[in-house]
Amino acid sequence: MLQIENIHHVALLTSSDLYESCKKFYTEILGFTVVREVYREERNSHKLDLALNGHYVIELFSFPDFRERNSYPEAKGLRHLAFAVKDVGAWYAQLKKSGVKTEEVRVDAFTGKRFLFFYDPNDQPLEMYQL
Repeated sequence: MLQIENIHHVALLTSSDLYESCKKFYTEILGFTVVREVYREERNSHKLDLALNGHYVIELFSFPDFRERNSYPEAKGLRHLAFAVKDVGAWYAQLKKSGVKTEEVRVDAFTGKRFLFFYDPNDQPLEMYQL
């Protein structure tokens, strides 16, 4: 049987006017590093490849014809992207200090682990989940 080795990357979309805000959010607030950034003139679109701990994981695209999700947050497709962290409470404090829209820290009823939902400049739901 064929086997998937791991997840290669997640692609996120942003409007062209929020591209720089999203780039700053993912690099300066969340700590991703830029692998490559290109402007695709034929599509009027930026593509930003981001890595976490040396592993390429996010493609951030900008498009001038970006459309909002049909229903929020339960639209079909990617519901949210979760990051594993050692201290959800410390992330909560840092995100609040940086002016990031967050929900309160919660506890997973099944695992007893703490988690936190927060939002990027596009209101894309993200999560910090305690290891």
